[in-house]
Amino acid sequence: MAPSFKVMSLTEAAAGRIKRIMADAERPIAGLRVGVKNGGCAGMSYTMEYAEERKAGEDVVEDKGVRVFIDPKAVLFLLGTEMDFQTTKLSSQFVFNNPNQTSSCGCGESVAITPANPEALTAAHA
Repeated sequence: MAPSFKVMSLTEAAAGRIKRIMADAERPIAGLRVGVKNGGCAGMSYTMEYAEERKAGEDVVEDKGVRVFIDPKAVLFLLGTEMDFQTTKLSSQFVFNNPNQTSSCGCGESVAITPANPEALTAAHA
């Protein structure tokens, strides 16, 4: 049996922020849905939205008491990513520390991501 890989992990800061957001939601929320979409000056951007339930085909990551649903089209782009929440003097935002990201634009809203190669990962952990 091939080893299973956790698509994403969360820092304590990200998990805490997601818990607060979910607690303040006006409707019951099952978790956070994360994905990627085409667009922006570098080619792609991360997406996040409330998830009331799991959609067919989604991977589910449970980490630090938080449930994250991964859009099936995004799995290879997000494999190995750590989601963090950072606060600076000028902003508070979720940050994706993604080993598959090859570049980002100056505005910070758009990234270039190369899909992970699952065969290489399996061979490396065999």
